[in-house]
Amino acid sequence: MAFSFSSQGGGRRGRQMMPLSEMNVIPLVDVVLVLLIIFMLTAHVMEFGLEVEVPKVKQVRTSAEELPVVTVTREGELQLNDAAVNINALGDEVKRRFPGQQAVFVRADKGTTWDMVAQVFNELGEAKLSVQAVTQPEEETASGR
Repeated sequence: MAFSFSSQGGGRRGRQMMPLSEMNVIPLVDVVLVLLIIFMLTAHVMEFGLEVEVPKVKQVRTSAEELPVVTVTREGELQLNDAAVNINALGDEVKRRFPGQQAVFVRADKGTTWDMVAQVFNELGEAKLSVQAVTQPEEETASGR
């Protein structure tokens, strides 16, 4: 809070210095703007999960809940059931975390380059694991078939 002084009275002799109390709101505005900028920069981090838009097909037969799921993001990041994994250790990691499983679901964003998906399929194939792709059922009204 800043104080300034004002002189009252008409002449030079009768001048008295009286304090004027005014609230300075500039620091308050600065703090609020900084908090707004911090919120705007960190808001996208608070989102939960990965955004993966899987391709749509006519029919989906099985569920991904019983088997290990490898997720490939648009940027090429790999996760095995919500834990980051290296592509070179993918087959070994599936066998270590899910003993006895012979099949793996691969959930890849439809914008992911095919090269990355092919590498994941190859690594899982070398580990003698059956690979199944996760897809989303096509809406019958949109398909026009």
